[in-house]
Amino acid sequence: MADPASSDTLFPSAEEEVSAAAMVAANGGVGEIGRIAARRDRLLAALVLVASVGLMLAVPFALKSGAEFFLPVTVALVIAIAMVPVLEWLERRGVPSALAAILCILLFLIAANVAIAAIVVPATDFFRLLPTRIDRIQNNLAPLLDLYSNLEKYVNRTLRAVADAPVRRTSNAAVAPPSSILELAATSAPALIVQFIFAVLVVFFFLSGWTRMRKRTIAGRSSFDGAMATARVIQDVVDDVSAYLGTITVINLILGGIVAGALYLLDMPYPLMWGGVVALLNYIPYFGPVVAAFLLAIGGLMTFADIWTALVPPALMYGCHLIEANLVTPFVVGHRLTISPLLILVSLSFWSWVWGTTGALLAVPLLIIIQTVAGAAGKPDIAGFLFEHGTLVQPARERRRWRFGGSGEDDETGG
Repeated sequence: MADPASSDTLFPSAEEEVSAAAMVAANGGVGEIGRIAARRDRLLAALVLVASVGLMLAVPFALKSGAEFFLPVTVALVIAIAMVPVLEWLERRGVPSALAAILCILLFLIAANVAIAAIVVPATDFFRLLPTRIDRIQNNLAPLLDLYSNLEKYVNRTLRAVADAPVRRTSNAAVAPPSSILELAATSAPALIVQFIFAVLVVFFFLSGWTRMRKRTIAGRSSFDGAMATARVIQDVVDDVSAYLGTITVINLILGGIVAGALYLLDMPYPLMWGGVVALLNYIPYFGPVVAAFLLAIGGLMTFADIWTALVPPALMYGCHLIEANLVTPFVVGHRLTISPLLILVSLSFWSWVWGTTGALLAVPLLIIIQTVAGAAGKPDIAGFLFEHGTLVQPARERRRWRFGGSGEDDETGG
């Protein structure tokens, strides 16, 4: 006789069969819901990625077209962030926030006025002599001009042939240039004055409310970890920007002083002006020293009667720059603020295109701020999104299901 226990095991009851079928159906439903949710998440992520790319493409044109607003705001914020350590030093000694902000602004304005007085005024007097020194420059460059004389003759013949060709004249509305400096100032200076006052006010309100704003930002986090991360990001941005600008300013001032002293020994006129030009242009990576050397070459050709003596100032300046860039700055700054040269070039070209020379001066500080914030927030894995888990590449089972229109049940079983 058959054992009842063994027969129950071999032949499940009807209730057990119903419960097993219900369990399989439930598991299949949950799996299908999970797949639908995964596809929805990938679709939303793709839409966010497309919107982000569109935003990134639109922002540069918005910054360039709205330079009258964005440029003074950005300059003011960079200056304010660099002045935060001075503000905190004054506040630790009992100075009220508003008064400390005013003192920081006055300190910056005094330094800016000293730089303008040392560079702009002598440069105006020096380059005013340029028309009277054309003969000396030509005499110094005579060997090079003779070398290219044949090319010059060819170009002149080509230009003469183009000029002799009949040209159909079009009627253009004549625009009268400003007839005096007062008229030029009346047409351009008010906008600059408004932007300057606006930037000063932005710096003042930023510095005067810095302590309260930082406390509110940290206290507004919902978790302790979030508050600590926010505080760390804020402190890193302030430390990195102020350390970079402070260190580079000291290095540039020393470099400008050394160049000015060497030019004084060479009897070059306005050595302090040339030292200030070298110090200012050295804020622009790669291209700034080249422009400074070019200006010094023009100054040397205007001053000295021998081409080899005229080329001593730019050679001396660029030699000092090479020592500073390859030995002094890496040793002083260290690896804490090491930035990829490729990122510096991209940032320099981008901000120069957006805001010109001022953008070139702001390129590295803005790159430091963006890098610090991006490093704390985390970088999106765009390659992983596109080629591993994104919508552009689907799993084999997903491709077969959408290609053949099946339900996917045979894929689960390997059929």
